[in-house]
Amino acid sequence: MSAATQAKLWYAQRISAMVLALCVVVHIITILYAVRGGLTGAEILGRTRGNFAFAAFYVLFVLSAAIHAPIGLARIAEEWLQWRGRSLNALLSVFAAVLVFTGFSAVWGLYGG
Repeated sequence: MSAATQAKLWYAQRISAMVLALCVVVHIITILYAVRGGLTGAEILGRTRGNFAFAAFYVLFVLSAAIHAPIGLARIAEEWLQWRGRSLNALLSVFAAVLVFTGFSAVWGLYGG
Protein backbone atom coordinates (compact mmCIF):
# COMPACT_ATOMS: atom_id res chain seq x y z
CA MET A 1 0.00 0.00 0.00
CA SER A 2 1.40 3.38 -0.97
CA ALA A 3 2.24 6.06 1.55
CA ALA A 4 -0.40 8.33 0.01
CA THR A 5 -3.10 5.67 0.44
CA GLN A 6 -2.02 5.06 4.02
CA ALA A 7 -2.19 8.78 4.74
CA LYS A 8 -5.68 9.03 3.23
CA LEU A 9 -6.87 6.09 5.33
CA TRP A 10 -5.30 7.64 8.43
CA TYR A 11 -7.16 10.90 7.80
CA ALA A 12 -10.41 9.08 7.03
CA GLN A 13 -10.07 7.14 10.29
CA ARG A 14 -9.44 10.26 12.37
CA ILE A 15 -12.10 12.42 10.72
CA SER A 16 -14.70 9.66 10.97
CA ALA A 17 -13.77 9.24 14.66
CA MET A 18 -14.45 12.93 15.26
CA VAL A 19 -17.80 12.72 13.49
CA LEU A 20 -18.70 9.55 15.39
CA ALA A 21 -17.81 11.15 18.72
CA LEU A 22 -20.09 14.08 18.00
CA CYS A 23 -22.87 11.78 16.77
CA VAL A 24 -22.65 9.58 19.86
CA VAL A 25 -22.87 12.60 22.17
CA VAL A 26 -25.89 14.00 20.31
CA HIS A 27 -27.51 10.54 20.22
CA ILE A 28 -27.07 10.03 23.98
CA ILE A 29 -28.35 13.51 24.77
CA THR A 30 -31.39 12.83 22.57
CA ILE A 31 -32.04 9.53 24.35
CA LEU A 32 -31.73 11.16 27.78
CA TYR A 33 -34.08 13.95 26.72
CA ALA A 34 -36.65 11.46 25.41
CA VAL A 35 -36.46 9.18 28.45
CA ARG A 36 -36.56 12.01 30.98
CA GLY A 37 -39.51 13.47 29.10
CA GLY A 38 -41.33 10.18 29.48
CA LEU A 39 -41.73 9.58 25.76
CA THR A 40 -42.78 6.13 24.65
CA GLY A 41 -41.32 4.34 21.64
CA ALA A 42 -44.42 5.15 19.64
CA GLU A 43 -44.15 8.84 20.54
CA ILE A 44 -40.49 8.90 19.54
CA LEU A 45 -41.27 7.28 16.20
CA GLY A 46 -44.10 9.76 15.73
CA ARG A 47 -41.61 12.59 16.09
CA THR A 48 -38.99 11.09 13.81
CA ARG A 49 -41.25 9.98 10.95
CA GLY A 50 -40.77 12.34 8.04
CA ASN A 51 -38.23 14.45 9.96
CA PHE A 52 -35.46 15.14 7.46
CA ALA A 53 -33.08 16.48 10.12
CA PHE A 54 -33.22 13.22 12.09
CA ALA A 55 -32.73 11.20 8.91
CA ALA A 56 -29.77 13.32 7.78
CA PHE A 57 -28.15 13.08 11.21
CA TYR A 58 -28.45 9.30 11.33
CA VAL A 59 -27.27 8.92 7.72
CA LEU A 60 -24.14 10.85 8.72
CA PHE A 61 -23.83 8.57 11.78
CA VAL A 62 -24.11 5.43 9.63
CA LEU A 63 -21.67 6.64 6.99
CA SER A 64 -19.06 7.63 9.55
CA ALA A 65 -19.34 4.22 11.23
CA ALA A 66 -19.09 2.47 7.86
CA ILE A 67 -15.87 4.36 7.15
CA HIS A 68 -14.35 4.13 10.62
CA ALA A 69 -14.94 0.49 11.56
CA PRO A 70 -13.48 -1.28 8.49
CA ILE A 71 -10.32 0.84 8.56
CA GLY A 72 -9.81 0.03 12.24
CA LEU A 73 -10.51 -3.66 11.70
CA ALA A 74 -8.01 -3.72 8.83
CA ARG A 75 -5.28 -2.36 11.11
CA ILE A 76 -6.17 -4.94 13.78
CA ALA A 77 -6.10 -7.78 11.23
CA GLU A 78 -2.74 -6.59 9.94
CA GLU A 79 -1.15 -6.27 13.37
CA TRP A 80 -2.62 -9.28 15.16
CA LEU A 81 -3.19 -11.77 12.36
CA GLN A 82 -0.60 -10.59 9.82
CA TRP A 83 -3.48 -10.59 7.31
CA ARG A 84 -3.05 -8.23 4.39
CA GLY A 85 -4.05 -8.04 0.78
CA ARG A 86 -7.06 -8.39 -1.42
CA SER A 87 -8.92 -10.96 0.65
CA LEU A 88 -8.86 -8.68 3.70
CA ASN A 89 -9.90 -5.67 1.62
CA ALA A 90 -12.73 -7.67 0.04
CA LEU A 91 -14.03 -8.89 3.40
CA LEU A 92 -13.92 -5.41 4.91
CA SER A 93 -15.62 -3.93 1.84
CA VAL A 94 -18.45 -6.40 2.35
CA PHE A 95 -18.52 -5.50 6.05
CA ALA A 96 -18.75 -1.79 5.19
CA ALA A 97 -21.57 -2.50 2.74
CA VAL A 98 -23.45 -4.47 5.41
CA LEU A 99 -23.04 -1.58 7.85
CA VAL A 100 -24.40 0.86 5.27
CA PHE A 101 -27.32 -1.41 4.31
CA THR A 102 -28.38 -2.20 7.86
CA GLY A 103 -27.79 1.37 9.02
CA PHE A 104 -29.82 2.85 6.17
CA SER A 105 -32.55 0.30 6.88
CA ALA A 106 -32.70 1.55 10.46
CA VAL A 107 -32.74 5.18 9.29
CA TRP A 108 -35.57 4.37 6.92
CA GLY A 109 -37.44 2.74 9.82
CA LEU A 110 -37.15 6.00 11.76
CA TYR A 111 -37.85 8.33 8.88
CA GLY A 112 -40.31 6.65 6.57
CA GLY A 113 -40.93 3.21 7.96
